[in-house]
Order: sequence, then structure tokens, then C-alpha cells
Amino acid sequence: MSAQEVNFDGIVGPTHNYAGLSFGNIASTRYMNRRSSPRQAALQGLEKMRFVHSLGIPQAVLPPLRRPRLDLLRELGFSGSDSEVIQTAWKSQRSLVAACYSASSMWTANAATVSPSPDCRDGRLHLTPANLQNGLHRSIEADETTRVLRAVFPQPERFMVHDPLPANSVTSDEGAANHTRLCSRFDGAGVEVFVFGRSAFDQTRPLPVRFPARQTLEASQAVARRHALDPSATLIIQQSPAAIDAGVFHNDVISVGNQNVLLYHEQSFVDTPQTVEAIGDVFEQVASGPFHAVLITSQQLPMEDAVRSYLFNSQLLSRPGGGMTLLCPAEVSELPTARACAERILAEENPVDEVEFFDLRQSMYNGGGPACLRLRVVMTLAELDAMHQGVRFTDALYENLTAWVKRHYRDELAPDDLCDPQLISEVDEAFAELTTVLQLSPAVFGFQS
Repeated sequence: MSAQEVNFDGIVGPTHNYAGLSFGNIASTRYMNRRSSPRQAALQGLEKMRFVHSLGIPQAVLPPLRRPRLDLLRELGFSGSDSEVIQTAWKSQRSLVAACYSASSMWTANAATVSPSPDCRDGRLHLTPANLQNGLHRSIEADETTRVLRAVFPQPERFMVHDPLPANSVTSDEGAANHTRLCSRFDGAGVEVFVFGRSAFDQTRPLPVRFPARQTLEASQAVARRHALDPSATLIIQQSPAAIDAGVFHNDVISVGNQNVLLYHEQSFVDTPQTVEAIGDVFEQVASGPFHAVLITSQQLPMEDAVRSYLFNSQLLSRPGGGMTLLCPAEVSELPTARACAERILAEENPVDEVEFFDLRQSMYNGGGPACLRLRVVMTLAELDAMHQGVRFTDALYENLTAWVKRHYRDELAPDDLCDPQLISEVDEAFAELTTVLQLSPAVFGFQS
């Protein structure tokens, strides 16, 4: 096969904490203000990457974004030295300090929407960084993520890294967490499925009432146009408002697709049966070969258990030798309904023949499972060689990153630690070294030359 899927995992940042900033994300709210362990979180993520790498699946890393963003606090009227800005803001409004320290770039499924070159009319791999305008702490990521992606995918003749969509309520874009690509072969034509929660202009469409719908129809349409996708191989469908109100803030919390497999809950979409039938019809026309739509019913897995276990936020991975591995959070094995569903998937006639469970609790406490931690990028072998090689996962890089984390990350971070001026210098020292580990320019992290 002349193309492979590469999993780009975000390295958990040294300011990983539980601030409860993500309204609609039930886990984020539930664990608000608890003590976190940045070191444990980063090591858990690296261990997952090492396992995927061990399967023979190409793995890469994306660096965390440098924090705190003191420029945000200064734009909001706080002044003085770095220490004075942090401490004054902390006394005034702690949530603003938490926002500028947010380490949520670790969930790279929100980094961008990716369309591989076989799907795009100009033959280039297209990436549109998400504007994440739904929340203050995430909206400040878009420009930095764009800078990182352009450093990782540097050749414009092969890679088109777009600017983020305009940040407003009409084109609210949450990235690959609301996008799935289905295909028979990674190097063949694919079906690109965009999932939105609301339309800014069509008021007849249903809306959630408890939590916000983050992705708009208009944003999904714009990304599809930018990427020069074939309209006949592109589907833009609506997520179930009831699912959003149950805590499914992104589609990847309620369905996951890989090659010719779609694993989905019956409450995933508006009119789920008709939607899945339409996906199967387009798949047959575009990709040919068998299509496996694996249904999990509400009786088998109530929505509350789906959100609690993050079964659908598992990684569905194609092994080079054949078959698929479902990489689940440990919570799936601990919840009887979810574990029974995983066993049922294995027993059915489909390519999934292996299930693995991973402890990612530091991420899960903030509402991010295995699939949240990675951005899937289908690349030709030539594209893989053309990307920045410093972020390709190897055993040596694993050892270097593990040692880096142990040197620089705090074992524990309490909410009040965010006003500690010493944390700023600790993080700057860590990022200065990371430029060498990943062979990236200091400018990528905002350091002045």
C-alpha cells in the first residue's frame, strides 16, 4: 500500500490541570479544581503512543503549546511584570488565569481537519486548523496550532496548511473530532463524513437545549470547499441534539470510523438509520468493497454509559498485517455494559479482532479519551518522508521525551499553583529544551530569536 495512516498524538503539556472550562463536557465539570498530575498525564500518553508504534502503525507527535499566554491577560487589562500580571489576574478572576494556562492542545483531534491527497482535486494533503471559538481557553490555540502544523508539514507543493476559518458563531469549527474518513484502502479514494451540531442560517434544524452545539454546518461546508473535495464523496450530516445534551460535545464521543468500519451508537445522528444507510451507499459508489456498520443500541449501552466509558472515543486502528485493534480507555473494561459491547464487537463479523485497554485517566478526567489524543493523517510514503522528521515516533524519541517529562514536569499541580510565578520559568525551561528534542525552531513556540 502506497499510503499509510499516521497517528499524530499531542504531548500533554506541563500545565495540565483541571479547570472545568469546557461547558458541555461532563467530565471536565465533574473533576473541576481537583489536583492533576502533569507528569503522569504525559507519561500515560507516551505509553499509548509506544503501543501504537509497536503495532507497526506510523506514529508521530505534536508538541504542546507553550503556556501561560500572558498576552491574553495583558489584552484584558492586566499589566506589570509577568509575576504581577499572574497574581493580579488570580485575585481578580481565576478562570482567566486558568484559560491562559490551559493545556488542552493535548487533544489533537481538535487541532485540525485533515483531507489526504487522494481526496483533494489538487493532489495535495490539506489541513485546516480549527478555530475553536466556542471557548476562550481554546480560541487562543488556533494561530499557534497553525504555526506548528506548518513546521511539521513544510512543503507547500505537497501540503496545504490553511489559515483557520474566521472565528465567529457562524463558522465555529472544532476540527477532526467532528470528521471521519472511510475508505477501502488508505491510498484510494475515500468518503469524507463531516458532522455538525447546528446551522447558523437554517433555523428549522433541531438544536440541543442543555449544552451548546459547537460545530456548525457552515464551517463543515467551508472546510470541504477549501479542501477541494469531490461533492459526490462528501457527506455533511447532523449530530443528534439529544446526544449533545447528554454530554456528547464532539461526534467522536459517540461514533468512530476507520477504513471500512463505522462503529456508532443508535443516538449518534439525526435520523441515524437513514444517515448510516446514506454513508453505506456513498461508500459503495466511491470506495467499493464491503462496508461494516456496527450498531450499538441504547439497550446495550445507555447514553450515560457511553459518555461515562468513552467506548466510542476509542482508537480504531488498522494493523499492517491485517485486522483492526480497538484501543479503549480502561473505563470501558470497568463498566459492565461497555465491556460487553466491546466483546460483542469482537464476536461480530467485522475486521475488529483485538481489543486493548489503556489507563489514560489524567486525560479522561478532563473529558478526553484515546481518540481525543490523536490526529489521524493519511499520507503517501513520499509525504511521510517530506514531513518534519523530528516528530516521527521512534524508540529513541520515546526515551528522550520520557526523560524530558521526568526532568521538567511537576508530579502534582493544584489549582492555586497556577498563580505561582515559578511555574512560568519552569515551563519556559522545558520548552527551550523541547526545541532540541523535536528539532524545531524556537520560533514555533513563540521564543524571540
